Amino acid sequence: MKVILPEKNIPTRALVVEKPHGPFVLQDIILDEVRDDEVLVEIKYSGLCHTDLVVQQGRVPLGDFPAILGHEGAGVVRRLGSCLKDQSLMVGDRVLLSFSSCMNCSYCAQGLNGLCARIHKINFTGTRLKDGSNPASLSSGTGVRSKFFGQSSFSKLAVVSETSIVKCELSNEELAIMAPMGCGYLTGAGTVMRVLKPQKESALAIFGMGAVGLSALMAAKAIGVERLIAVDILDTKLSLSISLGATDTINSGKVESLGKALRELVRDGVNQIIDTTGLSFLIEDGVRALGHGGSFAIVGAPRPGETITVDPLDMLRSCKRLIGVVEGASNPVTLIPELVKLYRQGLFPIDKLSRTYSVIDLNTAVEDLKAGLVVKPILSWESV
Repeated sequence: MKVILPEKNIPTRALVVEKPHGPFVLQDIILDEVRDDEVLVEIKYSGLCHTDLVVQQGRVPLGDFPAILGHEGAGVVRRLGSCLKDQSLMVGDRVLLSFSSCMNCSYCAQGLNGLCARIHKINFTGTRLKDGSNPASLSSGTGVRSKFFGQSSFSKLAVVSETSIVKCELSNEELAIMAPMGCGYLTGAGTVMRVLKPQKESALAIFGMGAVGLSALMAAKAIGVERLIAVDILDTKLSLSISLGATDTINSGKVESLGKALRELVRDGVNQIIDTTGLSFLIEDGVRALGHGGSFAIVGAPRPGETITVDPLDMLRSCKRLIGVVEGASNPVTLIPELVKLYRQGLFPIDKLSRTYSVIDLNTAVEDLKAGLVVKPILSWESV
Protein backbone atom coordinates (compact mmCIF):
# COMPACT_ATOMS: atom_id res chain seq x y z
CA MET A 1 0.00 0.00 0.00
CA LYS A 2 1.37 3.41 -0.94
CA VAL A 3 2.61 5.89 1.64
CA ILE A 4 0.38 8.92 2.17
CA LEU A 5 1.79 12.38 2.79
CA PRO A 6 -1.04 14.29 4.51
CA GLU A 7 -1.80 17.81 3.30
CA LYS A 8 -2.46 18.81 6.90
CA ASN A 9 -2.00 16.56 9.89
CA ILE A 10 -5.13 15.95 11.96
CA PRO A 11 -4.32 13.43 14.72
CA THR A 12 -7.09 11.22 16.08
CA ARG A 13 -7.78 7.63 17.14
CA ALA A 14 -9.58 4.86 15.32
CA LEU A 15 -10.34 1.15 15.40
CA VAL A 16 -8.01 -0.29 12.77
CA VAL A 17 -8.16 -3.80 11.30
CA GLU A 18 -4.66 -4.62 10.07
CA LYS A 19 -5.54 -7.69 7.98
CA PRO A 20 -8.45 -10.05 7.24
CA HIS A 21 -9.54 -11.82 10.45
CA GLY A 22 -7.44 -9.35 12.44
CA PRO A 23 -8.86 -7.73 15.59
CA PHE A 24 -10.16 -4.19 15.87
CA VAL A 25 -7.27 -2.29 17.48
CA LEU A 26 -7.74 1.22 18.87
CA GLN A 27 -4.71 3.21 17.76
CA ASP A 28 -3.46 6.64 16.73
CA ILE A 29 -3.95 7.69 13.10
CA ILE A 30 -3.47 10.87 11.09
CA LEU A 31 -6.07 12.41 8.79
CA ASP A 32 -5.26 14.75 5.94
CA GLU A 33 -7.25 17.91 5.21
CA VAL A 34 -10.82 17.60 3.90
CA ARG A 35 -11.18 18.05 0.16
CA ASP A 36 -13.77 20.22 -1.57
CA ASP A 37 -16.55 17.62 -1.36
CA GLU A 38 -15.74 16.29 2.12
CA VAL A 39 -16.66 17.10 5.72
CA LEU A 40 -14.70 16.48 8.91
CA VAL A 41 -17.05 14.94 11.47
CA GLU A 42 -16.41 14.32 15.15
CA ILE A 43 -18.01 10.92 15.65
CA LYS A 44 -20.01 10.70 18.85
CA TYR A 45 -21.62 7.29 18.22
CA SER A 46 -21.38 4.53 15.65
CA GLY A 47 -23.66 1.54 15.24
CA LEU A 48 -22.07 -1.89 14.96
CA CYS A 49 -23.44 -3.69 11.90
CA HIS A 50 -23.06 -7.31 10.82
CA THR A 51 -21.51 -6.00 7.58
CA ASP A 52 -18.59 -4.54 9.57
CA LEU A 53 -17.86 -7.98 10.98
CA VAL A 54 -18.17 -9.68 7.58
CA VAL A 55 -15.63 -7.26 6.06
CA GLN A 56 -13.32 -7.64 9.08
CA GLN A 57 -13.32 -11.38 8.43
CA GLY A 58 -12.30 -10.84 4.81
CA ARG A 59 -15.52 -12.25 3.37
CA VAL A 60 -16.11 -9.23 1.10
CA PRO A 61 -13.32 -9.20 -1.53
CA LEU A 62 -13.25 -5.45 -2.14
CA GLY A 63 -10.75 -2.87 -0.98
CA ASP A 64 -7.60 -3.54 1.01
CA PHE A 65 -6.17 -3.61 4.53
CA PRO A 66 -5.38 -2.03 6.94
CA ALA A 67 -8.87 -0.55 7.14
CA ILE A 68 -11.16 1.51 9.32
CA LEU A 69 -14.72 0.23 9.12
CA GLY A 70 -17.99 1.55 10.56
CA HIS A 71 -20.87 2.88 8.46
CA GLU A 72 -23.57 3.98 10.93
CA GLY A 73 -22.05 7.15 12.32
CA ALA A 74 -23.57 10.04 14.23
CA GLY A 75 -21.69 13.17 15.17
CA VAL A 76 -20.94 16.86 14.83
CA VAL A 77 -19.48 18.76 11.86
CA ARG A 78 -16.05 20.21 12.64
CA ARG A 79 -14.75 21.30 9.22
CA LEU A 80 -16.29 21.89 5.79
CA GLY A 81 -14.98 21.38 2.27
CA SER A 82 -14.90 24.47 0.10
CA CYS A 83 -17.34 23.36 -2.63
CA LEU A 84 -20.16 21.50 -0.88
CA LYS A 85 -23.48 21.34 -2.70
CA ASP A 86 -25.38 21.79 0.57
CA GLN A 87 -24.55 25.37 1.48
CA SER A 88 -26.75 25.17 4.59
CA LEU A 89 -24.31 22.80 6.31
CA MET A 90 -22.40 24.54 9.09
CA VAL A 91 -19.72 23.75 11.64
CA GLY A 92 -21.48 22.51 14.78
CA ASP A 93 -24.36 20.84 12.93
CA ARG A 94 -25.41 17.40 14.15
CA VAL A 95 -25.39 14.85 11.37
CA LEU A 96 -26.21 11.20 10.77
CA LEU A 97 -24.01 9.32 8.32
CA SER A 98 -25.32 6.86 5.75
CA PHE A 99 -24.19 5.14 2.55
CA SER A 100 -22.93 7.08 -0.47
CA SER A 101 -24.27 7.01 -4.03
CA CYS A 102 -23.20 8.51 -7.35
CA MET A 103 -26.07 11.06 -7.48
CA ASN A 104 -25.84 10.94 -11.30
CA CYS A 105 -27.59 7.75 -12.44
CA SER A 106 -31.29 7.35 -13.24
CA TYR A 107 -31.99 5.62 -9.91
CA CYS A 108 -30.40 8.38 -7.85
CA ALA A 109 -32.40 10.91 -9.87
CA GLN A 110 -35.59 9.09 -8.80
CA GLY A 111 -34.60 9.07 -5.12
CA LEU A 112 -33.85 5.33 -5.28
CA ASN A 113 -30.24 5.78 -4.20
CA GLY A 114 -30.03 2.27 -2.79
CA LEU A 115 -30.34 1.02 -6.38
CA CYS A 116 -27.42 3.17 -7.58
CA ALA A 117 -25.50 1.25 -10.24
CA ARG A 118 -22.16 2.08 -8.54
CA ILE A 119 -23.28 1.51 -4.95
CA HIS A 120 -20.96 -1.42 -4.19
CA LYS A 121 -17.85 0.19 -5.68
CA ILE A 122 -18.52 3.52 -4.00
CA ASN A 123 -19.16 2.07 -0.54
CA PHE A 124 -16.89 -0.95 -0.28
CA THR A 125 -13.72 0.24 -2.04
CA GLY A 126 -12.92 2.38 0.99
CA THR A 127 -10.83 5.01 -0.79
CA ARG A 128 -11.44 8.28 -2.61
CA LEU A 129 -12.68 7.10 -5.99
CA LYS A 130 -11.17 10.00 -7.93
CA ASP A 131 -7.56 9.03 -7.23
CA GLY A 132 -7.63 5.97 -4.94
CA SER A 133 -6.12 7.89 -2.03
CA ASN A 134 -6.92 7.45 1.66
CA PRO A 135 -7.77 10.30 4.05
CA ALA A 136 -6.09 8.40 6.91
CA SER A 137 -2.66 6.99 7.58
CA LEU A 138 -0.81 5.25 10.39
CA SER A 139 2.02 7.02 12.19
CA SER A 140 4.38 5.10 9.88
CA GLY A 141 2.81 6.79 6.85
CA THR A 142 1.05 3.67 5.64
CA GLY A 143 -2.33 4.50 4.14
CA VAL A 144 -5.45 3.13 5.82
CA ARG A 145 -8.62 2.37 3.87
CA SER A 146 -10.82 5.04 5.43
CA LYS A 147 -13.77 5.90 3.19
CA PHE A 148 -15.80 2.76 3.94
CA PHE A 149 -19.37 3.70 2.98
CA GLY A 150 -17.98 7.21 2.55
CA GLN A 151 -17.36 7.54 6.29
CA SER A 152 -15.33 4.87 8.15
CA SER A 153 -17.05 5.96 11.34
CA PHE A 154 -15.07 3.68 13.70
CA SER A 155 -12.92 6.76 14.32
CA LYS A 156 -13.01 9.69 16.73
CA LEU A 157 -12.70 12.03 13.73
CA ALA A 158 -13.65 11.03 10.19
CA VAL A 159 -13.27 12.60 6.76
CA VAL A 160 -16.72 11.97 5.30
CA SER A 161 -18.03 12.24 1.73
CA GLU A 162 -20.73 14.88 1.41
CA THR A 163 -23.10 12.28 -0.10
CA SER A 164 -23.00 10.36 3.20
CA ILE A 165 -24.15 13.35 5.26
CA VAL A 166 -27.72 13.74 6.55
CA LYS A 167 -28.22 16.92 8.57
CA CYS A 168 -30.66 16.45 11.46
CA GLU A 169 -31.69 18.63 14.36
CA LEU A 170 -31.29 16.14 17.19
CA SER A 171 -31.00 16.43 20.94
CA ASN A 172 -28.01 14.88 22.68
CA GLU A 173 -30.21 12.01 23.84
CA GLU A 174 -31.54 11.40 20.32
CA LEU A 175 -28.06 11.46 18.80
CA ALA A 176 -27.07 8.64 21.15
CA ILE A 177 -29.62 6.23 19.67
CA MET A 178 -29.93 7.47 16.06
CA ALA A 179 -26.59 6.29 14.63
CA PRO A 180 -27.98 3.04 13.11
CA MET A 181 -30.52 5.06 11.09
CA GLY A 182 -27.87 5.28 8.37
CA CYS A 183 -27.95 1.58 7.49
CA GLY A 184 -29.74 -1.03 9.63
CA TYR A 185 -32.87 0.91 10.47
CA LEU A 186 -33.06 2.60 7.06
CA THR A 187 -32.71 -0.74 5.24
CA GLY A 188 -35.59 -2.44 7.04
CA ALA A 189 -37.91 0.55 6.99
CA GLY A 190 -37.04 1.45 3.40
CA THR A 191 -37.82 -2.06 2.17
CA VAL A 192 -41.33 -1.63 3.58
CA MET A 193 -41.95 2.03 2.80
CA ARG A 194 -40.11 2.41 -0.53
CA VAL A 195 -40.23 -1.06 -2.10
CA LEU A 196 -43.06 -3.32 -0.95
CA LYS A 197 -45.50 -0.59 0.17
CA PRO A 198 -47.93 -3.07 1.80
CA GLN A 199 -51.62 -2.26 2.12
CA LYS A 200 -53.46 -2.19 5.42
CA GLU A 201 -55.02 -5.61 4.75
CA SER A 202 -51.73 -7.22 3.65
CA ALA A 203 -50.19 -10.20 5.41
CA LEU A 204 -46.47 -9.43 5.71
CA ALA A 205 -43.92 -11.94 7.03
CA ILE A 206 -40.39 -10.99 8.07
CA PHE A 207 -37.59 -13.57 8.34
CA GLY A 208 -34.92 -12.70 10.90
CA MET A 209 -35.67 -10.30 13.75
CA GLY A 210 -32.38 -8.46 13.98
CA ALA A 211 -32.08 -4.71 13.55
CA VAL A 212 -33.17 -4.80 9.90
CA GLY A 213 -36.10 -7.16 10.47
CA LEU A 214 -37.38 -5.33 13.53
CA SER A 215 -37.08 -2.00 11.71
CA ALA A 216 -39.19 -3.43 8.89
CA LEU A 217 -41.71 -4.66 11.46
CA MET A 218 -41.95 -1.27 13.17
CA ALA A 219 -42.27 0.57 9.86
CA ALA A 220 -45.05 -1.75 8.70
CA LYS A 221 -46.86 -1.29 12.01
CA ALA A 222 -46.44 2.50 11.73
CA ILE A 223 -48.12 2.62 8.30
CA GLY A 224 -51.03 0.48 9.49
CA VAL A 225 -50.37 -3.06 8.22
CA GLU A 226 -52.64 -5.31 10.26
CA ARG A 227 -51.11 -8.80 9.83
CA LEU A 228 -47.44 -9.00 10.73
CA ILE A 229 -45.69 -12.36 11.06
CA ALA A 230 -42.27 -12.46 12.74
CA VAL A 231 -39.93 -15.41 12.07
CA ASP A 232 -36.75 -16.18 14.02
CA ILE A 233 -35.01 -19.02 15.87
CA LEU A 234 -34.78 -17.16 19.20
CA ASP A 235 -37.88 -16.93 21.37
CA THR A 236 -36.47 -13.80 23.05
CA LYS A 237 -36.49 -11.98 19.71
CA LEU A 238 -39.97 -13.24 18.94
CA SER A 239 -41.19 -11.89 22.28
CA LEU A 240 -39.62 -8.53 21.45
CA SER A 241 -41.35 -8.68 18.06
CA ILE A 242 -44.74 -9.09 19.72
CA SER A 243 -44.09 -6.04 21.90
CA LEU A 244 -43.29 -4.06 18.74
CA GLY A 245 -46.41 -5.06 16.83
CA ALA A 246 -46.15 -8.61 15.49
CA THR A 247 -49.52 -10.35 15.37
CA ASP A 248 -48.06 -13.83 14.84
CA THR A 249 -44.69 -15.49 15.42
CA ILE A 250 -42.99 -18.62 14.14
CA ASN A 251 -39.85 -20.16 15.59
CA SER A 252 -38.37 -21.57 12.37
CA GLY A 253 -36.13 -23.88 14.37
CA LYS A 254 -39.14 -25.63 15.89
CA VAL A 255 -41.25 -26.32 12.80
CA GLU A 256 -40.78 -29.03 10.18
CA SER A 257 -41.50 -26.64 7.31
CA LEU A 258 -41.60 -22.86 7.49
CA GLY A 259 -43.61 -22.73 4.27
CA LYS A 260 -46.24 -25.05 5.72
CA ALA A 261 -46.36 -23.07 8.99
CA LEU A 262 -46.96 -19.85 7.05
CA ARG A 263 -49.72 -21.47 5.00
CA GLU A 264 -51.40 -22.61 8.21
CA LEU A 265 -51.49 -19.00 9.37
CA VAL A 266 -52.53 -17.53 6.02
CA ARG A 267 -54.41 -20.12 3.98
CA ASP A 268 -54.22 -18.26 0.65
CA GLY A 269 -50.56 -17.47 1.10
CA VAL A 270 -48.66 -14.49 2.47
CA ASN A 271 -48.86 -11.29 0.42
CA GLN A 272 -45.31 -10.16 1.04
CA ILE A 273 -42.16 -11.48 2.69
CA ILE A 274 -38.90 -9.81 3.68
CA ASP A 275 -35.87 -12.03 4.25
CA THR A 276 -32.94 -10.62 6.24
CA THR A 277 -31.18 -13.96 6.85
CA GLY A 278 -29.75 -14.80 3.43
CA LEU A 279 -30.44 -18.49 4.11
CA SER A 280 -31.35 -20.17 0.83
CA PHE A 281 -33.63 -22.84 2.34
CA LEU A 282 -35.68 -20.18 4.14
CA ILE A 283 -35.95 -18.11 0.98
CA GLU A 284 -37.13 -21.14 -1.02
CA ASP A 285 -39.67 -22.02 1.68
CA GLY A 286 -40.87 -18.44 1.72
CA VAL A 287 -41.37 -18.21 -2.03
CA ARG A 288 -43.55 -21.31 -1.87
CA ALA A 289 -45.60 -19.70 0.92
CA LEU A 290 -46.37 -16.58 -1.13
CA GLY A 291 -49.92 -16.12 -2.31
CA HIS A 292 -50.90 -15.20 -5.86
CA GLY A 293 -49.30 -11.89 -6.83
CA GLY A 294 -47.02 -12.00 -3.77
CA SER A 295 -43.63 -10.29 -3.49
CA PHE A 296 -40.48 -11.57 -1.81
CA ALA A 297 -37.80 -9.02 -0.91
CA ILE A 298 -34.29 -10.39 -0.33
CA VAL A 299 -32.40 -8.02 1.96
CA GLY A 300 -29.87 -10.42 3.50
CA ALA A 301 -27.18 -11.48 1.02
CA PRO A 302 -27.15 -15.27 0.40
CA ARG A 303 -24.10 -17.02 1.81
CA PRO A 304 -21.15 -17.66 -0.58
CA GLY A 305 -21.67 -20.93 -2.47
CA GLU A 306 -25.39 -21.12 -1.71
CA THR A 307 -27.89 -21.10 -4.56
CA ILE A 308 -31.59 -20.29 -4.54
CA THR A 309 -33.83 -22.55 -6.57
CA VAL A 310 -37.25 -21.33 -7.65
CA ASP A 311 -39.60 -22.58 -10.36
CA PRO A 312 -39.78 -19.79 -12.98
CA LEU A 313 -43.03 -21.18 -14.45
CA ASP A 314 -44.65 -21.19 -11.01
CA MET A 315 -43.42 -17.61 -10.46
CA LEU A 316 -44.92 -16.62 -13.81
CA ARG A 317 -48.24 -18.44 -13.38
CA SER A 318 -48.78 -17.08 -9.87
CA CYS A 319 -47.45 -13.58 -10.69
CA LYS A 320 -44.92 -13.75 -7.85
CA ARG A 321 -42.00 -11.31 -7.66
CA LEU A 322 -38.52 -11.92 -6.27
CA ILE A 323 -36.81 -8.59 -5.48
CA GLY A 324 -33.26 -7.86 -4.36
CA VAL A 325 -33.13 -4.80 -2.10
CA VAL A 326 -30.05 -2.80 -1.07
CA GLU A 327 -30.26 -0.06 1.59
CA GLY A 328 -34.03 -0.05 1.33
CA ALA A 329 -33.73 1.32 -2.24
CA SER A 330 -33.99 4.68 -0.48
CA ASN A 331 -32.53 8.17 -0.39
CA PRO A 332 -31.20 8.70 3.16
CA VAL A 333 -31.71 12.47 2.97
CA THR A 334 -35.48 12.00 2.64
CA LEU A 335 -36.13 8.72 4.47
CA ILE A 336 -34.09 9.34 7.63
CA PRO A 337 -36.01 12.52 8.59
CA GLU A 338 -39.26 10.55 8.09
CA LEU A 339 -38.02 7.87 10.47
CA VAL A 340 -36.88 10.45 13.03
CA LYS A 341 -40.39 11.94 12.91
CA LEU A 342 -41.97 8.50 13.41
CA TYR A 343 -39.65 7.91 16.37
CA ARG A 344 -40.73 11.17 17.99
CA GLN A 345 -44.37 10.16 17.49
CA GLY A 346 -43.71 6.88 19.30
CA LEU A 347 -44.28 4.85 16.11
CA PHE A 348 -40.68 3.75 15.49
CA PRO A 349 -39.28 2.90 18.94
CA ILE A 350 -35.69 2.12 18.01
CA ASP A 351 -34.56 2.84 21.57
CA LYS A 352 -35.86 -0.64 22.47
CA LEU A 353 -33.31 -2.27 20.14
CA SER A 354 -30.01 -0.75 21.19
CA ARG A 355 -27.49 -0.68 23.98
CA THR A 356 -24.55 1.73 24.16
CA TYR A 357 -21.01 0.50 24.81
CA SER A 358 -17.77 2.42 25.16
CA VAL A 359 -15.46 1.91 22.19
CA ILE A 360 -12.98 0.25 24.53
CA ASP A 361 -15.64 -2.41 25.22
CA LEU A 362 -16.04 -3.31 21.54
CA ASN A 363 -15.29 -7.00 22.10
CA THR A 364 -18.07 -7.21 24.68
CA ALA A 365 -20.46 -5.55 22.24
CA VAL A 366 -19.56 -8.09 19.53
CA GLU A 367 -20.01 -11.01 21.92
CA ASP A 368 -23.39 -9.71 23.09
CA LEU A 369 -24.52 -9.24 19.48
CA LYS A 370 -23.53 -12.78 18.51
CA ALA A 371 -25.19 -14.21 21.64
CA GLY A 372 -28.45 -12.39 20.90
CA LEU A 373 -28.22 -10.33 24.11
CA VAL A 374 -28.56 -7.08 22.17
CA VAL A 375 -30.10 -6.32 18.79
CA LYS A 376 -28.04 -3.26 17.91
CA PRO A 377 -24.85 -2.31 19.80
CA ILE A 378 -23.90 1.36 19.56
CA LEU A 379 -20.30 2.43 20.25
CA SER A 380 -19.71 5.66 22.15
CA TRP A 381 -16.54 7.68 21.47
CA GLU A 382 -17.00 9.90 24.52
CA SER A 383 -14.18 8.34 26.54
CA VAL A 384 -11.61 8.25 23.70
